[in-house]
Amino acid sequence: MASKPGILTEWPWAWLGDYKYVVIVPWAIHATYSYMFKDPSHRDFGYVTIFPFLLTRMLHNQLWISYSRYRTAKGSNRIIDKNIEFDQVDRERNWDDQIIFNGILFYIGNTYIKESHNLPWWRTDGVVWTILLHAGPVEFLYYWLHRALHHHFLYSRYHSHHHSSIVTEPITSVIHPFGEHVAYFALFSIPLLTTLWTSTASVASFGGYITYIDFMNNMGHCNFEHIPKRLFSIFPPLKYLVYTPSYHSLHHTQFRTNYSLFMPFYDYVYGTMDKSSDTLYERSLVRKDDIPDLVHLTHLTTPESIYHLRLGFASFASEPHKSRWYLWLMWPVTIWSMMITWIYGRTFIVERNIFKSLKLQTWAVPKYTIQYCMHWQREWINNLIEDAILEADEKGVKEEGLNRNGDFFLRKHPQLKVKLVDGSSLAVAIVLNSIPKGTTQVVLRGNPTKVAYSVALALCQGGMQVFTLNEDDYKRIKAKLNTEAGNNLFLSKNTPSKIWLVGDGLSETDQLKASKGTMFIPFSQFPPKKTRKDCLYNTTPAMMAPKHIENLDSCENWLPRRVMSAWRVAGILHAAEEWNVHECGNVMFGIEKIWKASLEHGFCPLVASAESNLH
Repeated sequence: MASKPGILTEWPWAWLGDYKYVVIVPWAIHATYSYMFKDPSHRDFGYVTIFPFLLTRMLHNQLWISYSRYRTAKGSNRIIDKNIEFDQVDRERNWDDQIIFNGILFYIGNTYIKESHNLPWWRTDGVVWTILLHAGPVEFLYYWLHRALHHHFLYSRYHSHHHSSIVTEPITSVIHPFGEHVAYFALFSIPLLTTLWTSTASVASFGGYITYIDFMNNMGHCNFEHIPKRLFSIFPPLKYLVYTPSYHSLHHTQFRTNYSLFMPFYDYVYGTMDKSSDTLYERSLVRKDDIPDLVHLTHLTTPESIYHLRLGFASFASEPHKSRWYLWLMWPVTIWSMMITWIYGRTFIVERNIFKSLKLQTWAVPKYTIQYCMHWQREWINNLIEDAILEADEKGVKEEGLNRNGDFFLRKHPQLKVKLVDGSSLAVAIVLNSIPKGTTQVVLRGNPTKVAYSVALALCQGGMQVFTLNEDDYKRIKAKLNTEAGNNLFLSKNTPSKIWLVGDGLSETDQLKASKGTMFIPFSQFPPKKTRKDCLYNTTPAMMAPKHIENLDSCENWLPRRVMSAWRVAGILHAAEEWNVHECGNVMFGIEKIWKASLEHGFCPLVASAESNLH
């Protein structure tokens, strides 16, 4: 929001929230109905293509978002090293409002401007006029409008909203108050209306011009430089006709320079070009990929999780993972993305963070949870993880966090310099410290894992009574305990304890055995399905990240904002403390030691809250 919001700041449909698309539905339905049921001689193909064109614009923008986030995560050619946080993501979540607004105006124009009916596919004179009118009046008027918007009166009421984003992303280009968009559309309509009234307009000139605006807006607001220098060497005047991302980035950091729209010509004419434009451009071009100190390996979960990656939908990624009904409408895209991930043969970077002096990266294995359960997929998955480990080792990465035990890779590559950390020790520490003080009995239920065994051992050795509901679980855990600790392990179908430590395999039937007010504390990476409204469900083992972890603008799976899983935090701690040891396979790091280190580095335990679970 602008610092002093003026009139026409809010979008007219802001009160509709996620249902804002209903404002364009009547137009789309009318266009479709008219095309299908009108006499063929009265059909207007241009009218019916408006809605599909709006969808392609959204896809165009989304592709730029994903590409830009991938490139900035890698670090190559990055321009600014500052961070994007959740407040910027929230501020820019309505980037599609301007597409809805343009769509409504296109529908109104087609309805009331008779010259817009039955446009030809192509007219060369119309395309030429569109280019000339943009290069002349549009660029000139935009330059002076932009300078006016930087006057303190208009800046505080409108344009400051756009400049709240110091580090720009492609969609930053269209984040303006409603009134500002009205002014921009008036400018951009000059070539459109002129060609209509001179009967030189065509579908190509209209669609091409809007696509050009979208392309240049997105391209210029990327935080990485990607226009090769040789283009300017081959055709030197190009520097006056095409801006670069670094050129516009200076406008967002210096504010009083580089005002031009897409053509720097007027900045040269009026002396407002930033003197460091060329230097920043050349420096950004030669910037290499980041070499991370720590890599966290993760993987996709559900088919829709592709949208929740930081490279996916920015607003989705900034919220805990949850199902949305309208994602079912995107199943064609979802299936297509699944096919790509099945075919794509290596991990890819999805996020970069900074912790003190450490550079952190998250790499995604292009496999879904269900594939980890398929025997015939295991070798393929292991090969992908192995390649990622070897790549990290070659780059000189200190630590590599695994969300699966990695003993297999250590045995295969005993000379690894990179240290593999599965994070089990911190997961155990978090579970133990989540148990309310004064508790004397707990129920342990779920598939026996390394974490489950370690939790049971620590509790039994500490004198706490641990109950299991399943005989097989009881026998497996009993076999891991010494005689003294084993005396505190019990098999019972009924228990008075209201503290349940649960993992994968917890069924709805098991949850029904719990008494009212029971607290379920997961020790697994995946949360249990919440079937009891009269019980409390903790998050999976996780901690609140300290403020000095930078560039956190997405949520980790189902965890709240700025909360990181134990498995991810453990890798950070190993790197920060320079513990030159592996923690994977059957190896368990010191539980008390890593818990103490997590608190010293500013990670905070999550406090259980009843929220809406208890009624």
